[in-house]
Amino acid sequence: MINEISEKLAGFGQEHLLKFWEELSSKEQGILVSQLNDIDWKDLDKLIKEYILKKPDIKIPSDLSPAPFYPLIPKNKEHQELYEQAVIRGKELIAESKIAAFTVAGGQGTRLGFNGPKGTYPITPVKGKTLFQYFAEKIARASEKYSASIPWYIMTSDMNHADTEKAFESNKYFGLDKKNVMFFKQGTMPAIGRDGKVLLDTKYSLALSPNGHGGSLLALRKSGALDDMNKRGIEHISYFQVDNPLVPITDPLFIGLHELMKSEMSAIMIPKTGPFEKLGNFCISEGKTMIIEYSDLPNALAEKKNSDGTLAFIAGSPAIHIISKTFVERLTANGFISLPWHRADKKVAYTNDSGVRVEPDKENAVKLETFIFDALPLANNTLILEGDRCKQFAPTKNKTGIDSVESCRQMLIDRDAEWIEKYAGVHIPKSLQGKPDCILELSPAVYLDEEDVAMRKTNMILQKITRGSSEYFE
Repeated sequence: MINEISEKLAGFGQEHLLKFWEELSSKEQGILVSQLNDIDWKDLDKLIKEYILKKPDIKIPSDLSPAPFYPLIPKNKEHQELYEQAVIRGKELIAESKIAAFTVAGGQGTRLGFNGPKGTYPITPVKGKTLFQYFAEKIARASEKYSASIPWYIMTSDMNHADTEKAFESNKYFGLDKKNVMFFKQGTMPAIGRDGKVLLDTKYSLALSPNGHGGSLLALRKSGALDDMNKRGIEHISYFQVDNPLVPITDPLFIGLHELMKSEMSAIMIPKTGPFEKLGNFCISEGKTMIIEYSDLPNALAEKKNSDGTLAFIAGSPAIHIISKTFVERLTANGFISLPWHRADKKVAYTNDSGVRVEPDKENAVKLETFIFDALPLANNTLILEGDRCKQFAPTKNKTGIDSVESCRQMLIDRDAEWIEKYAGVHIPKSLQGKPDCILELSPAVYLDEEDVAMRKTNMILQKITRGSSEYFE
């Protein structure tokens, strides 16, 4: 077998991957052989020639225009009536147990200075609940509120799968029924040096990394998650990434619009704060919805303005989607999915030809990824709904600064303060800048949305929130 593999590798100029073969134990040899056999070398060689040995040209369609979207606040009677119908239909779909939650959670908390799966990072401002716990409590409350069963599918990676499962088991699945939570791993791709050579992580293992969230759709099929959804009667998938605790997992309006408009893949958009905010841009070309990455959109288009002075390409993507299950089945029917690859230049540690571990101080390799938003042009019908940034988008990507732990916690406090003041009538002390001068946290296990706060305002009405206090409501 090893001779056959050796010949194949040599044919693609990758024979260096067996350089340390004779030094390996039988167990180590088995690991390496398994990894090598998992790769389609003909396909990878093609990708190396197209994406590694030369940087692919990013071609912007000549007819590119801003994608239309449904506004956050309906602007006319027709939209108002549609939104009302959508909310009713959305609530029906949740109550009929037609909705599944799907979280992409393959990352580690490295950029947060945290050693563990990002989903196990303690994010809430008072109780320090983890991202996973916060989502679990949202799902539990939605299940209770609508008398529904909402299964939760969580895509992990090789690096954090075991730790993720352990976190759920040690916390008794955060109160959820274990039968309604399914974990599976996303696919991987090897990191490749700029010379086109696949890198070794160790003498017996390739330098592998997740193949991007675009691989999540195929992973749903290969893991058996789609089969499980079919058994449960699931029709629509609420897709979100693990770093955004404000994500509206079960938003009746979004879900209802998705179905009423017969969309196969729907998206939330948030208005960009400026022309160069690091969000993908929702666009239209040849009648198809697509996302152009912020780094690829020409400055002239990024800065283009409407007659009223607003940005033309205003719609940014926070990676929140409703996806029809039948769409995923159609895209993955042949056991693969054809999405374009994206090149990312990274610092990747590797074992060199002398068997020495190298920790580079600058970018030395390329990782290839697919992105889920590239499925949008493949959909027969799409829908974009404007979201409320302050209530739906608080990404936790950095330790401090923009899109950080600090900004996320502040946004959680701000959102909860607004709900408490507006829907429960409780005074919130403010700073001179108009920010809550206290630390607040609403438990999503009790307060899923504004309706829940209004319904339970008697629980808060006598609560006196003082300046500098720390309050938790459950």
